[in-house]
Amino acid sequence: MRTALLPLAALVATPLLAAAPAGLDLAGMSRATAPGDDFFGFANGGWIASTPIPADMAGYGTGAMLVELTLKRNRGLVEAAVKAAPGTEARKVGDYFTAFMDEAAIEARGLAPLKPFLDQVAAAGDVKALSGLLGSTLRADVDVLNATRYDTPHLFGLWVAQDLDNPSAYSPFLLQGGLTMPSRDYYLDGSEAMKAVRAKCLAHMEAMLALARVPDPAGTAARVLALETRMAQVHASHTETEDVLKGNNHWTRKEIEARAPGMDWGAFFRIAGLAKQETFVVWQPGALKGLSALVASAPLEDWKAWLTFHALDDAAGVLPKAFAEEAFAFHGRVLAGTPEMPARWKRGVDAASEALGEALGKLYAAKYFPAAEKRRAEAMVRNILAAFSRRIDALDWMSPSTKAEAKRKLKALKVGVGYPDRWRSYAGLEVKPGDAFGNAERASRFEYQRNLAKLGRPVDRGEWVMTPQTVNAVNLPAMNAMNFPAAILQPPYFDPRHTAAMGYGATGATIGHEVSHSFDDQGALFDHQGRLRNWWTPSDFEHFKAAGARLADQFSQYRPFPDLAVNGKQTLSENIADVAGLAAAYDAYRMALRGRPAPQAQGFTGDQQFFLSYGQSWREKRREPALRRQILTDGHAPEACRADTVRNLDAWYKAFDVKPGQKLYLAPKDRVKIW
Repeated sequence: MRTALLPLAALVATPLLAAAPAGLDLAGMSRATAPGDDFFGFANGGWIASTPIPADMAGYGTGAMLVELTLKRNRGLVEAAVKAAPGTEARKVGDYFTAFMDEAAIEARGLAPLKPFLDQVAAAGDVKALSGLLGSTLRADVDVLNATRYDTPHLFGLWVAQDLDNPSAYSPFLLQGGLTMPSRDYYLDGSEAMKAVRAKCLAHMEAMLALARVPDPAGTAARVLALETRMAQVHASHTETEDVLKGNNHWTRKEIEARAPGMDWGAFFRIAGLAKQETFVVWQPGALKGLSALVASAPLEDWKAWLTFHALDDAAGVLPKAFAEEAFAFHGRVLAGTPEMPARWKRGVDAASEALGEALGKLYAAKYFPAAEKRRAEAMVRNILAAFSRRIDALDWMSPSTKAEAKRKLKALKVGVGYPDRWRSYAGLEVKPGDAFGNAERASRFEYQRNLAKLGRPVDRGEWVMTPQTVNAVNLPAMNAMNFPAAILQPPYFDPRHTAAMGYGATGATIGHEVSHSFDDQGALFDHQGRLRNWWTPSDFEHFKAAGARLADQFSQYRPFPDLAVNGKQTLSENIADVAGLAAAYDAYRMALRGRPAPQAQGFTGDQQFFLSYGQSWREKRREPALRRQILTDGHAPEACRADTVRNLDAWYKAFDVKPGQKLYLAPKDRVKIW
């Protein structure tokens, strides 16, 4: 794809912010650290040493700063929405927040909102009734290829998305779930550290059940943890879950019933609203079989205990204060290491944003993402797409037929910047003042029904999976589309006062990263329509896989803790996107200069500004439990490792005079070049 490159002025000049100085954080650097030994430390060492993590956070850094700014802006929007006209979407946002903040009403209602469900659990007398209860808890709360959750506290999760074999149709994807802790490793790892976490999980379960005055809370909690341990034993690993070839299993209803006996699938699907659905994509077949077998083999009373605990744990945020505090004590303090619970207004704003995401997003984009910034971001996207296209042309190992398919895919890529073209409607969502629990339950069911309604309809490639107020970005390989929300396109990442080199090093690398996800080890398996199809020649694909294996080996050498290393295979997709995206952003920055030398700024050359901006964009420090959790369960490597991705680009060596013998030095033959 050939795209005209825009001049530097189009990417720099805008009246959004005052002309105050902005650029690299010089005070946050560590000049005593050699960039060739620790580039992340060179770029961020001063900040790391002097900046504490706020007490209500598991980690802190550039992204968290922007999250905090966005949260405060959202608070203003939500509080103003309280005064909006009754019946409007804005008023629903305000009423949702107000109800969440009404602690007196929540305390007065106690567990009464949960009583109907708890009564149903208590009355369940057989597998059919149990299967119906499990079906009633099915929710659209898991997103396989793009988001952060691969496990759900419900027994199964649902993901309604474009079918991987038929891009014109939606399919329902069934996924493993049922765990309180983040992944199977927390249940099965024999280390003393994990044993301690399991003991605290057991204590948490007992405390929640005791608060609800469940008889024999200690014995009940022990049965719940034992059942979840059996669930964990049949779960697929994170690495297996990310393998789309292993996950793309189309099973009919009859095949599910035959291959995964135990569950009364008729009752499950009927109560879940999926009685008429004939075919499902079973993402983790072994887990589906194992969990279904447990429904029949585990004692019914254990399942009833599990349902009771999860009803309490999942709803803790809108239950009396004692439940919310106990839930945070485990999920926040134990699993993430966060000392203090976030202020209630923060939790309330987040709750409103989750329930009415695009309604709040519409308000956010209108106030904080002007048209000039949207145009500036779109210009950068076009330039990086052009640079990526040229990189495809320059690959000396790729055959013409594979190049043609890659460029066809690049040309068809649908990029959304700031906010969606069409806003989602919340007309069918009822929000009641003073009913925090009911509002949360109705919002959850509303989202679930919205997803079910996609089945049988044409695929909407313009649908966003992130809200405009989300500080993140996403590539949707099955849709061949990307979302760049407004909130990530703000300072300090996307700052109109930055030089072009800084802009490309920070936001440009993020854009390049998401573009590259269309061509990472998973994204490269999809064609221009989002169909799971091998469009590579055999020799080209072998070369591509070999390069990925070298990158996985490189990242597996990083050891944030003496007893815990990064899993290069688990993080491979993100690492490929980092390497390829940074290379494309660097090319786009150099191309935008049109042969002119880059101006110096703050004592650094243009190339140094580019790489330092990239390094500072990954500025982050995490509490130990949170970092361990990330390494075990996340597809993203720790930020320090991602900043050191620069060691694979030849230009970085010249920019900082990196020599053999330094810790990050790689011989030219060992530098991984993908795309």
